[in-house]
Amino acid sequence: MKTADAIAALAALAQNTRLGTFRLLVKHEPEGVPAGELARLLDVPQNTLSAHLSILANAGLVVGERRSRSIIYRANLDRVRDMTLFLLKDCCGGRASLCEPLVNELTQCCPPNEVSDD
Repeated sequence: MKTADAIAALAALAQNTRLGTFRLLVKHEPEGVPAGELARLLDVPQNTLSAHLSILANAGLVVGERRSRSIIYRANLDRVRDMTLFLLKDCCGGRASLCEPLVNELTQCCPPNEVSDD
C-alpha cells in the first residue's frame, strides 16, 4: 500500500458516521447490508449515508453490489488487511516477541476453524 492510499483510508475513517458504518459492515461480513438498512441501523438519513458511503468507497474501504433494486454494501477486508500491514510492517524493529501481544489480540476475534477428522 502506498502512503497516499493509507492516508485516504485513515481520513475516510476519521469521522463518526463513517467509522460507525465501517464497523457495522465488518460485523455483517460476508453477507453485507443493504443501503436502506444501513441508514436505519445507524439512524442516519439515506442521502447523508450515501455521501459517507461514497467517501468510504473512494478510499477502497467498502464495496457496493447491486442486487435487484438494492445495493448491498460490504467492508473491503482486503483493504483493511493491507492498511494494517502498512501500519505495522516495521513493527518493533523486527523483534517478533515485541509484536506477539498485538498479533495475539488481533487473532482473538477470528479463531482458526478446527478441522475435524470425519
